[in-house]
Amino acid sequence: MNGEHLSKERSSIGLKVALRIINAWQATPQQACRILRISRSTYRRVSQGRTAGRRLDLDQLQRIGFVLGIHASLRTVFSNQSNVHGFPNCTNDNDFFEGRTPLEVMSQGNLISIYETYKRIELLKTLGQR
Repeated sequence: MNGEHLSKERSSIGLKVALRIINAWQATPQQACRILRISRSTYRRVSQGRTAGRRLDLDQLQRIGFVLGIHASLRTVFSNQSNVHGFPNCTNDNDFFEGRTPLEVMSQGNLISIYETYKRIELLKTLGQR
């Protein structure tokens, strides 16, 4: 298997895992597509266990990385699986979220919103270690 196929295979696996996580957050298909910047047809294909159909670009891979990072941070902060999956859909009143849920912020679709959400959730991990 050459590097191109391996890269396509790995990115497809990453996309499947990221979609599983986002679905556990109770995101709508539209939210999942906006967070990962994928088409509705790619969402359906991957949700049915098929491959994405094409290689993902750097922006999409970064989005997948942030979703995986958010999930890893939440698993460190919370021991209860319900909180790990529920936190992204909980209203947050801190200055950044302004009464919105992390899922709503990430669903704006721009990479900066996803990155900033990741940073805020990563900070919870640091605060929990004090």
